[in-house]
Order: sequence, then C-alpha cells, then structure tokens
Amino acid sequence: MTAETARAPRRLLPRLAASRWIWSFVGAAAVWIATIAFTHGQGATEILTSALTFSAFFVVVGIGQMFVITAGPGNIDLSIPANIALSGALAMMVMAGADTMIPLGVAAAIGCGVLVGCLNYALIRVLAIPPIIATLSASFFVQSVAIAYGRGLKIKPPPGFSAFTTGQVMGVPILAACIVVLAVVMAVVLHRTLYGRAVSAIGQNPRAAELAGLSVGRTRFLTYVLSAALAGLCGALLAGFSGGASLNMGEEYLLASIAVVVIGGSSVAGGASNVPGIWGAALFLYLVVTMLNTFGVGAGIRLVLTGVIIIAVITLAGGRPTGRR
Repeated sequence: MTAETARAPRRLLPRLAASRWIWSFVGAAAVWIATIAFTHGQGATEILTSALTFSAFFVVVGIGQMFVITAGPGNIDLSIPANIALSGALAMMVMAGADTMIPLGVAAAIGCGVLVGCLNYALIRVLAIPPIIATLSASFFVQSVAIAYGRGLKIKPPPGFSAFTTGQVMGVPILAACIVVLAVVMAVVLHRTLYGRAVSAIGQNPRAAELAGLSVGRTRFLTYVLSAALAGLCGALLAGFSGGASLNMGEEYLLASIAVVVIGGSSVAGGASNVPGIWGAALFLYLVVTMLNTFGVGAGIRLVLTGVIIIAVITLAGGRPTGRR
C-alpha cells in the first residue's frame, strides 16, 4: 500500500463530515439502531424494508420541492397534497383496473401534475401573487376538482401496478430501487445540466443570473412544472400502493416535502441543494415515527414529539442566511 493510498481514507472522512447531507443518514442510522436495541434486534430487517418503501414516496415529492426551494427565497409549492389526491384519482380512473392501461394512467397522472404546475406559475407570474399564496390558492382549486371527481372512487389499481408498488426482490422493495434510479437521474439534472445549474444560479442571485443571460422566468416555470409533475407521479404510485385513491392520501406530504429538503442539507435560502440528503431525511422521518411507535408513545404525544424533533432538526440544519435578492 502506497502512502497516497493510505492517506485517501483520511481525506475522505473530513469531506463526508463537511457534507451537510451525510448527517441525515447518520440521524436515520442512529434512530434505527435505537429502535432495534429496544426490540433486542427483532424485526430489524422488516423495519428497514418498510422504511425504504415509505420513504420512496417522500423522496419523489421531496425532489420536486427541492428544485422549487433551490430557485430562491420565497419559492415553495404548497399544492402537493391536493395534486397527489387528484392525480392518484385520475390515474386509477384511466387504468380502470387493467394492466394494459398502466402506462397511460401514469402518463395521465404526470400530465395532471404538469397542468397544476402551469396553474401555479400562472398565478405567480401573471397575477404577481407570492408563491406561498399562489400555490396554496391553487391547492384549493385542485382539491375541489379532486372532490368532485374522486369522491366515492372505489377503483382498485391493476394487479401489475399493485405488484410493482408493493413487490420486493431479495428483500429490497422494487419501488425503492426505481426511486433510487430516479434520484440519481435528478442529481445529474441538478448538477450536470444547464437547467440545473441555472436553478442554482438563480437561487443564489436572480439579478446576477438575469444579467448573465439566464431566463429567470422560464427556469422558474419549468421548476414549478417539474415539482407538480413529480407530485402527480407520487399520486399514481401512492394509489397503486394503497389499493386505490383517496382524497386525503396526500395530506402528510405537505410538511414532509419541505422537511426532507431542509433536513437533507439543502439551503432554505436557495441556491444550494443536493439529492442524496433527501433519501437520508426521508428515512429519518419514517424511522422517527417507527421508533416512537415501538417505544409505545401515545398518538397525541407521538405527533407532538415528531413535530418537535422535525423542528429541532430543521433549525439545526437550516440554510445559510443570505441577503441576496
């Protein structure tokens, strides 16, 4: 072994420690260890498998929310829960329980998300409404449509789609493996494409980005559409996993989509983000709830403690302050 080879691990550790996203995985591992220590190792594999499955949904919406938040202070998508409900219902209606209709149903869900994204940005740009108000207003409209067309919807997902969202290969959830691939693709988009670099540049200083020739409006439009499209995809996947669509199936993804971005090491000030940390944060959120359930904490206290833990971690991992605008 050469001296250079021996020094390599010592260089890698400080780099990892300096990476903000690594701490989400450290936190998830610590919570998992605490849980299995309490159960004396029983169910360790099952807990991890469940964590990978449920975290996959958080990751899908978290990636979209990450791009929006990266686009700069004030940018956020609050229409995700309503989007999930409407897209999931639409996917089930199009699929109609037939395996041959799965591609069309997924495409319909993503297309529904694209329309929601266009609505969000139209309110922001045309009516000059702040994003937090625009996307919240859009969510009321989308939720109303979901109620009109999804109330009483009892369509089960096609057997093939259900098998995909719930199946495992050698203990590894198929869905989680596919979302890992999606995360890798989106990481490449964020760091290696003109669009991704434009999002980061605009988040750091929109005025400087505009002077450099970047189209701030077009980039932000694409970002809101991307977030909504991923929420639509999540709606279809969640409906397949849950055995059908429901009007409230997206409720928990409002806070979670924001929490996984911040806990994962992305800056709430915009301009600095990463994809790996979203996976670590998603695992952390699920495992915290699992740990509290395992400890026998009551439902009310569990919700309070979960909220306190999330707020504490977000505070500690919060983005760097900035005066750029």
